[in-house]
Amino acid sequence: MSAASVAELLARSAVAWCPGATGVASATRLSGGASQETWSFDITHPDGAIGAILRRAPPGYGAAPGRAAGLDAEAVLMQLAHDAGVPSPKVLHVLGPDEDLGTGFIMQRVAGETIPRKILRDDEFAQARPKLAQQCGGILAGIHGLDIAALPQLRRMTAAIEISDIAREIEGFNWPRPVFALALRWLRDHDPGPSERVTLVHGDFRHGNLMIGPDGVCAVLDWELAHIGDPMEDLGWICVNSWRFGAIDKPVGGFGAYEDLFAAYEAASGIKVDAECVKFWEVMGTLRWGVMCVGMMQRFRLGPDHSMERAMIGRRSSETEIDLLRLLAPRA
Repeated sequence: MSAASVAELLARSAVAWCPGATGVASATRLSGGASQETWSFDITHPDGAIGAILRRAPPGYGAAPGRAAGLDAEAVLMQLAHDAGVPSPKVLHVLGPDEDLGTGFIMQRVAGETIPRKILRDDEFAQARPKLAQQCGGILAGIHGLDIAALPQLRRMTAAIEISDIAREIEGFNWPRPVFALALRWLRDHDPGPSERVTLVHGDFRHGNLMIGPDGVCAVLDWELAHIGDPMEDLGWICVNSWRFGAIDKPVGGFGAYEDLFAAYEAASGIKVDAECVKFWEVMGTLRWGVMCVGMMQRFRLGPDHSMERAMIGRRSSETEIDLLRLLAPRA
């Protein structure tokens, strides 16, 4: 669908649900998203333009893939988080079937940056960087504190289910990966069992999904992998080395220390962080990302997607193998 067609449909939609709106302007598709699209646009209004973002699966796309919660569930989660004081964009409108825009929602546009290289290096974020690990700990405590009874239907995950799913994916590659096999054995040997505390888990809380400004985290984005499970999974995921982007001495996103993340989480939640459990989930997350990278390479090698992007991500599986060996090495 062309930008003009999307803009026309957005204008019709906005006039219907936004009182006083007269149309839309500057509709532009943003980069990223293989199956789902993100569009930035302004709602024209007598009181001033309203910056908005459309997140959608185009008509005919079908059900959400694999692990995804689905866009309808995402919209509910983001609004619940916003209403609870978690930095999340306000959901303005959920698309209906008569709007011809597919499945999805429109949210308020939040100013900030998501590109890790800029966040970790540019002077604009120098004052924010020392605060980010603590902010992330507090935000995760807020996410995990959301009332489960109010959540939409989400998949429930345990470490054992995750291990089984990853093992099945590795076996399906028909491509020996000794380091992955070692990591799988370690995970089976160190499985902490079902968590006594079960909460909403964001599922992809990391660089790229955090909108960051000069004062720190402005919004948590992309809730598509949200599920019910062990809250320590989120703390482990943001510590995966792949999300440090070269700053390996700062395990939390390349900007902070474990101690800062854990202390802020405990202060906000009143719950003690199990560091060994977080390490388990860091190993799990590292292996999961490695498996995802191999999947990208398989799609590049065997089809149907021979894009350079797939190849570039696919080659990063070797980086995760190095990370796993470092994580699993006996401690001195």
